[in-house]
Amino acid sequence: MPAKPVNIGSIVFPKKGDATAFFQSMLYKYELGDKVSDEDANVLSALVSNHPEAAAKIGVGIASFSVRTADFGTRCFWVNRSDGSTEKFSFRACY
Repeated sequence: MPAKPVNIGSIVFPKKGDATAFFQSMLYKYELGDKVSDEDANVLSALVSNHPEAAAKIGVGIASFSVRTADFGTRCFWVNRSDGSTEKFSFRACY
């Protein structure tokens, strides 16, 4: 069975593993606590909109994204909402 492509915004990954490698690389190019660049934020906006709990993750609207710690000392992307609240999300849950 051929690999199923993953579409995130205008980016098409030939398979899930390619999408995972791309987002993991993005996650680790930032230091903990860093705000994500505007260019990467555009991609992450498309990504989080695919999350099964997208409405809850996005909330009142996205102001920015950052990289912070998550459960068990791992790191993940965080949505920084326009009302000042934050919410973590797993990029793997988005495809």
